[in-house]
Amino acid sequence: MARRNTYREDEVLETPFDFHHLLRASVYIKKYMGQMILALTLSAIGGIAGLFAPMITQHALDEAIPDENIRLLFILVAVLIFTYVVSVIFTTIRSRIMVNVSQNIIFDIRRDIFAHLQKLPFQYYDDRPHGKILIRVVNYVNSVSDMLSNGLINVVLEILNLIFIVVFMFCVDVKLSLVVLAGVPVLAVFMFWIKKKQRRAWQQVSNKNSNLNAYLQENIVGAKITQIFAREEENSETFRELSDRCRGAWMKAVKYSNLVWPGIDNIAVWVRAAIFIFGLLVFGQGNTSLGVIVAISSYASRFWQPIMNLGNIFNNFINNIAYLERIFETLDEPVTVDDAEDAIEMPGIRGEVTFENVTFGYESDKMVLKDLSFTVKPGESVALVGPTGAGKSTIVNLISRFYNVNEGRVLIDGQDISKVTLHSLRSQMGIMLQDSFIFSGTIEDNIRYGKLDATEEEIIKASETVCADEFIRRFRDGYQTEVKERGSLLSQGQKQLISFARTLLSNPSILVLDEATSSIDVQTERALQKGLNAMLQGRTSFIIAHRLSTIKNCDKIMYIDQGGIMECGTHEELMEKKGYYYHLYTAQMEDIA
Repeated sequence: MARRNTYREDEVLETPFDFHHLLRASVYIKKYMGQMILALTLSAIGGIAGLFAPMITQHALDEAIPDENIRLLFILVAVLIFTYVVSVIFTTIRSRIMVNVSQNIIFDIRRDIFAHLQKLPFQYYDDRPHGKILIRVVNYVNSVSDMLSNGLINVVLEILNLIFIVVFMFCVDVKLSLVVLAGVPVLAVFMFWIKKKQRRAWQQVSNKNSNLNAYLQENIVGAKITQIFAREEENSETFRELSDRCRGAWMKAVKYSNLVWPGIDNIAVWVRAAIFIFGLLVFGQGNTSLGVIVAISSYASRFWQPIMNLGNIFNNFINNIAYLERIFETLDEPVTVDDAEDAIEMPGIRGEVTFENVTFGYESDKMVLKDLSFTVKPGESVALVGPTGAGKSTIVNLISRFYNVNEGRVLIDGQDISKVTLHSLRSQMGIMLQDSFIFSGTIEDNIRYGKLDATEEEIIKASETVCADEFIRRFRDGYQTEVKERGSLLSQGQKQLISFARTLLSNPSILVLDEATSSIDVQTERALQKGLNAMLQGRTSFIIAHRLSTIKNCDKIMYIDQGGIMECGTHEELMEKKGYYYHLYTAQMEDIA
């Protein structure tokens, strides 16, 4: 039930609405500023060309038609068609330019987010549903790209249109132009009132969509577990609730958004009515021609169009500024495990591993390891045993520096690993986890993952060593067999054997096996033992195993509990001592018997 609440809770997002995020986003715009200026220029020229139409209409109504001047009328019509064609051509070219700019911005933002996500520590992924991360990379980036490209250009363009319209309007009639401008203060009051409500409403839409996406992604991945525990109805009810909240938030946001257009439209209608009233009755008296009134009315219609467009753009900004905040929130997530400024390349590892008074906890108030110290000599195989949650996996994670220690130091060959580059450290380590992750692609691609330049012969040899070659060749396409997402075509045991081959092929100097044979049957494990011995030969290795019979031959066994090493020795030494390890081992043997 607590897990369900994770998706019912909204992410806190209460930063004030400002344009700081847009200014920060300028880094993605600068590269394409030349194209955007060209697009803006073309749009401006097209817009100005279109603004001559009301003037042409005025001359047609006041001069050509009353005077029956056919020649002038044809000239005016020709000019009108020309301005229309220019406007359409320039607008089309501008659209093509901006489609290219928009897609490039999407690419740049996604590239930066993905690169940053690759560097974030395990803790970041431990604390967040993966669906909430995914929606930022895909949906949010799509949403903000148009705002950063067309949106910004349209703001400038519509403002220029307003200026040009006002100039043209005043050139036709000053008094009637002032009547049109009288509606602007009313609009300003209306927009100020609706602004805050819109922002809060669209933030809620962002929150609800994020929750829904996270829940949906987890349930797709965990579909088998759902069916095993017959949770279909409960999950459907939770999904219905989350979907209903999305719908409610969306409807509320749309309600405010839909007020913008009718509000501006109503103001525009009243202003156009005022033009006819003032033009015919107040200012008229035979001085205001029909052509002038029609021209000003046309300009008034055009005057409110860019204002309506700016309202829509503003509406879009309200919708997407929350997404932009989320994107920058992800990019601002600190990379707590990173190369130090003076980090050096890790030399070729011999394999001596030392913990010096290491204290570590995933949470600041709860330490998993406390003042832990030990040394492992090059080439030694060390087994880590103890109760669940005692810190066995934590130790091997610290050796690979997936987390930073709170206190103390971890050294390899006397070198503090916090002082070396992560790539030079991890590229010399091989880590086999209990949950063997298989990527979409061929079996060969998965084995080659840690050594991209490996030859086909090297891949086959590694597979043969770990007893994977036999089952791989049983597939119709052998090593070229396409495995689906997360290796759905493979059993857990087959995934682990492929992971063994992948790890062996990378030729690590330090090997970590974290419950690496947990999904392999006993018969296969016995056959694999020869390959495992070959993997362990000459390498420092750390083995976490559920079946204690598989670690009897390790050079050293450490019993981990209560934040430290409770016992340490060979299998025979610890059995003779009859302490923690003895009781654990004998209890397991009794269960097997």
